[in-house]
Amino acid sequence: MANIKSAKKRIKVIDVKTARNRKVKSAVKTAIRRFEEALVAGNVEEAKAKFQFAEKKIMQAAAKGTFHKNNASRKVARLAIKLNKAI
Repeated sequence: MANIKSAKKRIKVIDVKTARNRKVKSAVKTAIRRFEEALVAGNVEEAKAKFQFAEKKIMQAAAKGTFHKNNASRKVARLAIKLNKAI
């Protein structure tokens, strides 16, 4: 355990950021899962809506620094490929 006041504060800040990143990553995974479930069900219209939502969540995560922007773009591109194959 840290003894220095600034180090104790950094630990608290890191805990807050870690919790936020977990929450954001979970939301992204859920959005992607719902999109893929819509594709498997064969519902293309619903899949399009879920794709837009998933893309939004992924890009928000990248904007906040949870994902690197290239990682986010790659995720979106892979989802778009799956959607285009289904259409």
